[in-house]
Amino acid sequence: MTDFVGRRRELKELREDIARTGLDTLSGRKAKAPRARVLLVAGRPGSGRTALAEAFVREVAEQYPDGVLRTRLTSPGGQGVPTERAVRDLLEGLGRPTPPGAGEDDLSSALRTALTGRRAIVLVDDAADPQQVDALLPDTPECLVVVTAEGPLTGIPDVRPCTLGGLDTPSAVQMLAHNIGDIRVTVDPRAAEALAEECGGQPAALRLVGGWLAAHPKASVADVAKQLHDMPASTGGPLARGFRLVYESLPQPAQRTLRLLPLAPAGIVDAHTASALAGCSVAAAQSTLDDFAGLGLLHPAQDGLFQVPGSLAPLLQALLEAKERPAEVQLARARMLERTVRLLLSCRAMAEGEEDPGIGGPEKLGGLPRALRFPDRRAAATWLDTRLPALTAAASLAVADGELDTLARRLVAALVRALAAHRGTAEAAPELYGLHRLVLDVAERRDLYREQAAALLNLADLDAETGRTQEALERYRAALDAGRAANDPYAAGRAMESVGGAYQELADWHRASDWFGRALSHALARGERADEARLYGRLGNVHTYTGRYGDALRNWRAAAKGYRKLADVPGQAKALSEMARVQEYAGRPEESLHTCREAVELARRAGDQRLQAALQVRLADTLDRLGDPAAARLHRSAADRLLGDDPAACEIRSSSD
Repeated sequence: MTDFVGRRRELKELREDIARTGLDTLSGRKAKAPRARVLLVAGRPGSGRTALAEAFVREVAEQYPDGVLRTRLTSPGGQGVPTERAVRDLLEGLGRPTPPGAGEDDLSSALRTALTGRRAIVLVDDAADPQQVDALLPDTPECLVVVTAEGPLTGIPDVRPCTLGGLDTPSAVQMLAHNIGDIRVTVDPRAAEALAEECGGQPAALRLVGGWLAAHPKASVADVAKQLHDMPASTGGPLARGFRLVYESLPQPAQRTLRLLPLAPAGIVDAHTASALAGCSVAAAQSTLDDFAGLGLLHPAQDGLFQVPGSLAPLLQALLEAKERPAEVQLARARMLERTVRLLLSCRAMAEGEEDPGIGGPEKLGGLPRALRFPDRRAAATWLDTRLPALTAAASLAVADGELDTLARRLVAALVRALAAHRGTAEAAPELYGLHRLVLDVAERRDLYREQAAALLNLADLDAETGRTQEALERYRAALDAGRAANDPYAAGRAMESVGGAYQELADWHRASDWFGRALSHALARGERADEARLYGRLGNVHTYTGRYGDALRNWRAAAKGYRKLADVPGQAKALSEMARVQEYAGRPEESLHTCREAVELARRAGDQRLQAALQVRLADTLDRLGDPAAARLHRSAADRLLGDDPAACEIRSSSD
C-alpha cells in the first residue's frame, strides 16, 4: 500500500525467520517430511497486519520466481471462507483446472502437486484457525507461506508469530503526513504527535483520522487530537473514536448508506450495490463511495469495486442494528438482490445476443434501464468475473433463512445461466456445482422434494459432463426418488432417462436399455411426443451398439415417425440417417441407399449442410459396396462442395470409415 510506513524491525525479523533453524532440529527431534516455511503476522484487525505481509512479500518476491498466490480465509463480516474455495482460488492462480465436486482433501493434494518443484509465495490473509491453513501448506520447502491472523495458530508446528502493536510515533506521524501533507505536520509537530498517540499508533485509526483531516483542510490537527481525547471512554478504543469522528461528520444520506454496507455480500461494494441498498441513483452512490474511500472507510479495488475493511465491519454492523429498523433492513436487502438479478439477466443477454442475435441482445434488454445495460459482451464478462465472489455470496445470502422463495430462486437461476452463457458449462462447472449444492442443502433441510430433484439432476449432469459417471448415476437415482416424492412427472422422467444414459456411458447396455424403456413408457403414458421420439432414438442407439439390428431399426423407425408427426424435419433427417447406418451394418445396402437418399432430402430441407455432407459420404460408401464407383465419386464431390473450408470435414469423412 502507498501509505505503508515503519515496521523496519518486524520486516527484519520476518526475513531472518525464513532461514532460521527449525525448532525440531534444535531440540534434536526427528524432523517430519519437509514442508514450506510458514511465517505468521499476528495482530488485531486494524493493526496493519495485511499491509506488513504485503510489504514483506514485495521485499522477498525476487527470491521466489514462480510468483505470489493470494487467498483470504475470512470475509469482512467475520464469516469463514470455506477451505475448498480458498484452495480453488490458489489452483486457479496457478492456471490449474479444479474438478467440480472434488473434496477438500483431493483439492489440497492437487495444490501440493501443482506446487511441487516451484519457488512460490502463498499469502494467506486473515486465517481463523490452523486447520484452514494446514490444507494450503505445500510439501515443498522451496515455497514460503505468509499467514496473517489475529493471534497464534496453535497446531501448525515451527511457527513463531511476528506480533504487531501500534506504530512508533515517528512512523505514525509519517502516515498522517501521507494523508494531510507535510506542511500541516511541520506547522505543529507536537499536535501531530499527540494525534498519533490518541490513535494508539493504529494504522486503521490513523487512516480514518488522516482521511477526515484531508477532507477538512481548515481543521486544526490539535483540535482533532483534543476532540478524540475528550470522547467518553464508552466510545471504545482508538479505532472506534476515529470512526465516530468520521461518521458524525457525514451528511445524513451518506450516514445511512454507510450503515447499510454490512449487507453487501462478501463485503464487496460497487455503485449498483450501494444504489440499491440506499435507494438512490447510481451516480450519487458512486460519488458517495468515492468519498468513503477518501476517508478510509472503504478500500478501493479493481473495476469500480470497493472492499469494506474487516476492522470496521463490527462497528458498521453495530450501527446497522442500532439505527435501522428490521423491516427497512429487509427491504434494502431485497432491493439489492433484485438489482443483482436484473444485472445478471443483462449480463446473460449480452452473451446470448452475440452468439444468436435472435435470442438475446436488445429484445431481452428492452425492459431494463440504461444504467443496468452493458456496452458489449466483454464488459459483461468482466463484470461477471470481478463480481463472482460477491455474486456467489449473494446467492448464499438469498437462501440464508432456509427458504427458497421467488427472489432466491430467480437469483440462483440467473447466476447459473449467466455463468453458463459466458463460460460454458464445463468451464463454469466448479461454480455451478457450488450453487446447485446450496439449493440442495436448503431443499433437503426443508423437505422440498421438487427442488431436491432439480438440484440433484443439475449436479448429476455436471458429474456426467466431467467424467464422474458413477457419482452421476447415484445422483440421478436420488433425483428419481425425489421426483416421485414430489409427484413431479417431468423430474421423474428426466431422471429415468438420465439413469439410462449413465449406464450407457458405463457400457452396461442391458441396464441402459431397461431404463430407456422405463422412461419411454413414462413418456407414452403422459403423451409427451418429443420425449417419445428422442427415447426411441436412444433405444435404437443401445441396440445398435449391442448388434441387435432388428430392434435398432424398429426403434429408429418409430423415432423418425415421431419426429415426422412433430414436423421436426432435422430430427426426422437424423433418425433416418441412423436407420441407414444400421441397415448398412445389417448387410442391407439397397435399403440403406434408399433411406439415405430420403434423409439427404430432409437434411436439405432442414438446411443442415453438415448432415447432408455426412449422408453424401455414406451414400458414396454404400455405392462403392454395390459396385458403382462413378456414382460414389459424384456423392463425395457433393460432400466436398457442402463442406467447403469446414475444418470438421475430416471428422465427417473419417466417420464413414
